[in-house]
Parts: sequence; C-alpha cells; structure tokens
Amino acid sequence: MSQTLEVVRLDLPHLLGPLPGPRAQALMERDARVVSPSYTRGYPLAVERGEGCMIEDVDGNRFLDFNAGIAVVATGHCHPRVVEAIQRQAARLIHMSCTDFYYQGMVALAEKLAALAPGGVERRVSFGNSGAEAMEGAIKLARYATGRDKIIAFYGSFHGRTMGALSLTARKAVQREGFGPLIPGVAHAPYPNCYRCPYGKQPDSCAVECVKFIEDTLLRTVSPAGETAAIAVEPVQGEGGYLVPPQKFFDELARVAKQHGILLIFDEVQSGMGRTGKMWAAEHFGAVPDIMAVAKGIASGMPLGATVARRELMTWPPGAHASTFGGNPVACAAALATIALLEEELVENSARMGAYLMDRIRDWPSRFACVGDVRGLGLMIGIEFVVDKAGKEPAPWLRDAIVDRAFHQGLLVLGAGDSTIRLCPPLVVSRDQCDFAVQTLEECIARAGG
Repeated sequence: MSQTLEVVRLDLPHLLGPLPGPRAQALMERDARVVSPSYTRGYPLAVERGEGCMIEDVDGNRFLDFNAGIAVVATGHCHPRVVEAIQRQAARLIHMSCTDFYYQGMVALAEKLAALAPGGVERRVSFGNSGAEAMEGAIKLARYATGRDKIIAFYGSFHGRTMGALSLTARKAVQREGFGPLIPGVAHAPYPNCYRCPYGKQPDSCAVECVKFIEDTLLRTVSPAGETAAIAVEPVQGEGGYLVPPQKFFDELARVAKQHGILLIFDEVQSGMGRTGKMWAAEHFGAVPDIMAVAKGIASGMPLGATVARRELMTWPPGAHASTFGGNPVACAAALATIALLEEELVENSARMGAYLMDRIRDWPSRFACVGDVRGLGLMIGIEFVVDKAGKEPAPWLRDAIVDRAFHQGLLVLGAGDSTIRLCPPLVVSRDQCDFAVQTLEECIARAGG
C-alpha cells in the first residue's frame, strides 16, 4: 500500500495539535504565579526558539511571525551574521561602561548612526537600553539645549512607560492611570488621521488643523512659544494605529518649529531601521528632525536605544546624562551587524515586500464589509476594522477575534490603535510568507463575518 507523505515547509507554519499545548499551559501557569500581571499577552504563545520569520513554541508548533517582536527583529530571529557578531564580541568583552571608558564598537556605531541620520547634518549620539530611554534622553536634551521646559506631543502617541516618556504618551488611560503626577509642562495636540479625521476634513486640511491647534491654541495658552522646547512626534504613529500623516503635516510642523525656535523630536523607535522601506520614516517626507529617538530594530533583539541629535545641540557636560549599560559592547556589535544587513538588502526588501503586501490587500475595504481602511509604508501596515463604514465606528472585539483566529492558524499578528491589526514582519520576509499571511487573514476575516 502506497502512502502519501506530507511535505512540511520549514518557512511556513506547522501546527501539531490544539493550542495552547500542554507545555505551553504549564509555563503559563508558572508565569501567572511570579510574573507581573501588567504584561499584556494577546494569545497563549510560549516561545522556545526562532529563526528568520518563524517561531517555534515549547510544544513544537511552528508559527509565521508577523510581529517581529513588536518591530524589533529587523533581520529576523537569530540571523546568522548577527548571532556570529554577538558571540564574537561576547568572547572578547561583554561590558565596560562607555559612561566612563572608551571602546571601538560604541564609537563605530555612533559614527554610523550619525552618518545615516536624515538631513546630512553633523550629529552626536547618546546611548541607552530602550526606546523609552532614547525618548528620556531626547526630552532632557531638548530642555537643556533650549533652556525651555515645555514639550508638545500628540494624542494617540506612545513614547514609552518611564516617567518622562510616559508624560508624552497619550494612547491608553491604563498606561497613565495611577502613576501621577507625571512630569509637568507637557501638552497634547490632535494627530492627523486620514481615515478618521478629528476635524472631518480631507488629509491636507486635517494636517493643517492639527498644527493650527498647536500654533493658535497651545502656543498661546498652556505652552507659550517662548517656553516650549520641542514638539515630539512619531512620523508614523505606531501604537496609535499605524497612522501615516500627509506631507502637509510635516511641512507645517517644520514651519511652526522654525518660526518659534522649537526643536523637532522624531520618535523613530518603531518606524526606523528600514521598517517603512527607507532607513527612517522621516525620509518619506523630506523631514530633518533636530533630535531622533532610535531603538527596537537597531540591534535585532539586543537591548539598545539611541538619542541622535544635531551636534550643536548635544553639548551637555560630563555627568549630565549617561547610562551604565547603554551602548553595551555586545549590543553595539549586534547593531553594527544589523545595519550592515539593512544597507545591503533588507531596507530594499522591506520596500519590495511592503509594496507586494499592499497590492494584495489594498482592495480589502471594498471586499470586506468590516475592513474600513488599509494603510502603511513598507512593512509597517495597518488594517482597520469597523462596525459600519458609514460611521467608521471601531470594532475592537472583531479585530481581537481575528488576531486570535490567526494565531490558531499559525500566524502571529498583534493589534494597534482601537481596532487595527498591524503587519510588521521581519524585513527578511519572503513572498510566499506574505501570501500565507494574506490568505490566512482573508480566511479569518471571512469566518469572523467580514
């Protein structure tokens, strides 16, 4: 009797049984006893190992990762060149704080980031361990360089959870509730949402109104122009729903900032390092930030953040700002290997695969009653779900149901905003993997009543 053998592809999902499996359940029970309940877990994934765009759980189930560790593993999980760079550096020097001493990798990485930053202006770099720390550095530097104390940020923004970064964050009440008072002097303005404009206007008009609120309201009331150090903005709003503003928004921001001597801080933590099909999202808009916060994809999973600023701004004296572990030799080695891969091929692949994905899903709003909008740049794509398209009422429960269904079919995605699914796979993602993700999501939407 002949038998048909199933061909199992290592670059696509393969599930062995119901999820979560027994080992995953056991690990989750242990977790519940000792780990902070503040961590959000969208579905019961217990990770054992990763390679490229694939994740294997503790029960041997294999998943396609369209999260990339929340846009962190730009080069994919455990890229051989990044692993080799980490191992080589770890065998030579693991730690010797750059706060007090010098070493090659940290200087080389600072030189690289300064050269890559938008605008072709001279830059200096301060290192930390995360995006939140990069934003803390940006806030402190803006205040120090200008002698002003106030910062303007945007509703829907997420800049981190440390106290300074949290003061700028305005995404969810749960992120701020119970932690006050936050740092004083922070005001918020509406962020352009081309799908659900807060002013009910077309994109350019909406962008003008958002900046007009800063100019005509904030700078004349709670954040006087002469006391405002900086405007902090995500060039593509990440946790707020993968919102892409029009060019007019950045043109108007630059005009207001220049007129009043206000610095522009770009939070490129999620949108930077090739995620949008260019090294920086700012490049899509010809924008030149005064200060830039970088993290997530910078070191393919190693903890590293950087505040990158115009050279003439970063003149604070020794001891004014530093980090014991920021710029750690192993993290810097991983970052240098990551950037080399981005420059060689992965930024281009991000643009190419991002365009391919958008071509595959662009018509979803016309095909599915529950899909209100599809938007994004490169491999930073958002799919917004609604109750009805006329009122554009968000459907968070539907979004969450689709995320859960996708997990049970081997696809890892996460939400963003009130009712958006984000697609942010590793930048090594292939066409076949994009096809699997699209087909899986189409099936999940159809089964959810789309």
